[in-house]
Amino acid sequence: LHGGKISRMTKKIVCIASKNPVKINAVKNAFVKAFEDQKFEFKGIGVASGVPQQPMGEDETFLGACNRLNNARKLQPNSDFLVGLEGGINFIGDEEMEAFAWIVIESKNIKGKARTANFYLPQKVTKLVKSGLELGHADDRVFGKSNSKQNSGSVGILTKGILNRTEYYEQAVLLALIPFINPDLKF
Repeated sequence: LHGGKISRMTKKIVCIASKNPVKINAVKNAFVKAFEDQKFEFKGIGVASGVPQQPMGEDETFLGACNRLNNARKLQPNSDFLVGLEGGINFIGDEEMEAFAWIVIESKNIKGKARTANFYLPQKVTKLVKSGLELGHADDRVFGKSNSKQNSGSVGILTKGILNRTEYYEQAVLLALIPFINPDLKF
């Protein structure tokens, strides 16, 4: 970033704190849409979230996204943008469970964050997650899938492919980019 504006001359490096192709593609799609005249190089790297494999609640999920971003910064300090994404769940009472994700994006002088929409999970999946299974593994077991979290995810399975996990995350990445799209506004 130069003076709050994205330079169109050089390729900007976007470090995505994940090796999950769903998350990488969501970030790529959102950046290309938000900055059509800019060139980017996207790097997905595996880093620790510092939270359990299945984050529970808003705070733990947001912390996971922030930790991923901070850990990526340590490995790729010269990146123009760092992106942390973390999916989590909330229990609603004793019987219901909702899924969602947090996205945090940072450059040298701007930070953006956004949350996906939430959606409720079926009772069979909820029971397996309550028993200690990660959501992706619970989905695989209930729906007879393999590695669904790196494909359609819960949202894709439950919407019968109308909305896949990449599209689901992409919208929130675009929302997290609002401060970058509007660098003259204070957020």
